[in-house]
Amino acid sequence: MVNNLQRNQNELLEIEIVQDQGIILSDNTRLSAKIWRPKKLTSGKYPTILEYIPYRKTDGTQERDALTHPYFAERGYVCIRVDLRGNGDSEGILFDEYTELELRDAEEVIDWASRQKWSNGNLGMMGISWGGFNSLQLAARNPKPLKAIITLCSTVDRFSDDIHYKGGCLLNENLGWGATMLAYSSRPPDPIFFPNTWKQIWLERLKNQPHLPSIWLEHQSRDEYWRHGSVCEDYSKIKAATLAIGGWGDAYKNAVPKLLEHLSCPKKGIIGPWVHKYPHFAVPEPRIGFLQEALKWWDRWLKNIQNGVENDPDCRFYVMDGIPPKTSYDHRPGKWIVEDQWPSKKINTFKYYLASKGKLSPKAEDTSISSLGIVNSTQVCGLSSGEYCAIWLGPEWPGDQRFDDSLSLCFDTEALNMEEDIVGSPIINLEVKLNKPFGQIAVRLCDVSPTGSSYRITYGVLSLKFAQGMDTTKPLPLNTKKSIRIELDHIAYALPKGHKLRLSLSNAYWPLIWPEPDSAEIEILEGTLNLPIRKRSHNEWVFPEPITAAPWRHKNIRKSSNKREIVSDCATGTTKVIVSDDFGSNIDLENDLVISSKAREEWSIHADEPLSAYGKTHWTEERSRGEWSIKTETYSKMTSDNNYFYLEAKIEAYENGEIIYKRDMKKKIKRKF
Repeated sequence: MVNNLQRNQNELLEIEIVQDQGIILSDNTRLSAKIWRPKKLTSGKYPTILEYIPYRKTDGTQERDALTHPYFAERGYVCIRVDLRGNGDSEGILFDEYTELELRDAEEVIDWASRQKWSNGNLGMMGISWGGFNSLQLAARNPKPLKAIITLCSTVDRFSDDIHYKGGCLLNENLGWGATMLAYSSRPPDPIFFPNTWKQIWLERLKNQPHLPSIWLEHQSRDEYWRHGSVCEDYSKIKAATLAIGGWGDAYKNAVPKLLEHLSCPKKGIIGPWVHKYPHFAVPEPRIGFLQEALKWWDRWLKNIQNGVENDPDCRFYVMDGIPPKTSYDHRPGKWIVEDQWPSKKINTFKYYLASKGKLSPKAEDTSISSLGIVNSTQVCGLSSGEYCAIWLGPEWPGDQRFDDSLSLCFDTEALNMEEDIVGSPIINLEVKLNKPFGQIAVRLCDVSPTGSSYRITYGVLSLKFAQGMDTTKPLPLNTKKSIRIELDHIAYALPKGHKLRLSLSNAYWPLIWPEPDSAEIEILEGTLNLPIRKRSHNEWVFPEPITAAPWRHKNIRKSSNKREIVSDCATGTTKVIVSDDFGSNIDLENDLVISSKAREEWSIHADEPLSAYGKTHWTEERSRGEWSIKTETYSKMTSDNNYFYLEAKIEAYENGEIIYKRDMKKKIKRKF
């Protein structure tokens, strides 16, 4: 029998918005939710779509929320956007990311939603980044109402492929992201919802807000802390139908292929050329009709509408054409390909061999050659790496790699006599000798044009203490031939005819990864590149054009601007990467809230001194409405020596121009390996 909801799918419903719906948890903590829902709730039972994140629905994600949630509500869904405990307009303290408490709170929210009079008992979770992570994590816990998820720009492994560590290497974003969260979580709730208690809640946050980088830095191996929330520990726990979406310009490129390979539940994957954004408004273009794709997913799994979405190809990947390197792109030419399963039977592995004189050859060379070269880079190798996680803030992409290549051990192919589609994860196998017990290696696969420009196709990094696996922390024996394996990030890239492939090896990659105190020189004895090649094809899929709901109603007061500079001091020998992001100032025309934000980062190192490295950040957050105004200034800094990391942080809070709270935090953390 076809119900009314199925019969009237093309009829848009009138919706209403609840700005502050309190959800009282079992410990009496009140979480705040914004709800978009059909106005006539008595006309039927509706599924729920939950987005559950710390990023402040009132003055953080309001722009993207406006483009997305009303679309689903008009089509028969109740959309709930919840601020995590300790953030935005929710009570409590945020002590860390993805905690057991966070996930239990989510289960309570899911239970609350499923018991409302308008609920049909089915719920979906959706989110990008943090929301994509906890959608996967909640799916692995299988609360009964959770029937489907859409996870975007997420990871399956919180240690080896996240914003803290990658390949066991400490990412500088461990500090950068923690500094961001310090700024986000140090802001008060909106007094419009808490006229009498907002300041009390704010002061409680300020007094208890942790400096998260120091927590994350206490865990320098893949211990139980990182296993918690890493769904790769047991993919079989996920039963909810999973639509996984990512972008080749994002940091999180590997989750979609890994989920498609390992999940046994209904699953589909889409990867476009995008940075860390929803694909109906992401860059670079082409964008897709994400809302239409998502609606089909929800309709099938939350309303049981037999729309055939399960018959779509498992994979829809965008193969980017090879173009000259730039630090930002508005559009990437290319084509969509489809695969009915992943790993694909249409992809073959082509093997290249590292050879003498810097050659990358399709034929193995005489193994009697004693050495192919030494990897021993200066500390400024990596200045062209771009941002770890591009989020649409100006010059974030890796630029021309020639400078970094000049500081690396490189191996080049001959010019290719035909175009090649690289689709998948290139694998590097090396036979090496080390002169020291610890170190790190960065591997870049580059497209070298006939003019000499070098475009970074994909890359991977590995801390050599994890060379025998992410679960093992052992130094490799010195001056002994040993095997190491590096998996590069998944990619889909069309290498043009007449171009060369270059494999670039370095033992430094600043400012992406923090340097080892005394990184080993790496002697390369043998090596292979296993390259996944897909037979050339024309465009194989057409998505609907992107649409959005009505945009956020606001007035711009100060335009946003973004700048990234590399400054070398010839007197001191230090090089700094300076990032300045002014997010502008806007007034929300719905509630008269004025929102202003600025962020600055500085990453400095001496070419010959790994222990000279430091990173520091400074965030300014301002909010005002009428006679009420607040400001927070938050600072973070990290340095290190042979034995310890040193972290500092400071919070300053102002009300109507006067400081009302100040706190300094310092932590010394031992290097554990």
